[in-house]
Amino acid sequence: MWELTKTFWFESAHTLHRSVETESSLRIHGHSYRAQVTVSGTPNPDTGMLIDLTLFEQSLAVARSALDHRMLDDVSGLGPPTLENLCAWIWRALSDNVPGLYRVEVFRDSQGDRCSYQEGSG
Repeated sequence: MWELTKTFWFESAHTLHRSVETESSLRIHGHSYRAQVTVSGTPNPDTGMLIDLTLFEQSLAVARSALDHRMLDDVSGLGPPTLENLCAWIWRALSDNVPGLYRVEVFRDSQGDRCSYQEGSG
């Protein structure tokens, strides 16, 4: 079994309603995000690839474009802009076009945060 991972970055703003409201969570603020998308499987014997990297990159570019320099509160289908919802949203955005999709991870490196999603994992 092989795994292949691609990374993309995006900058976005949001507000966030928390269980304990604070003034800072309700203000618009932004983060730098890093997303890693992993496919797994066995390489195609004819091409030697799990997935054509050009097609993989094109799918990631579409997802990135919908998130980069956006107000996450306004992204359709995202819900509250949490790391968990970002992982699930990216998964849904890619699942029809990325065969072997295995894992989506979203990082806020400056905060030391990471969230990971795998279908059927919870």
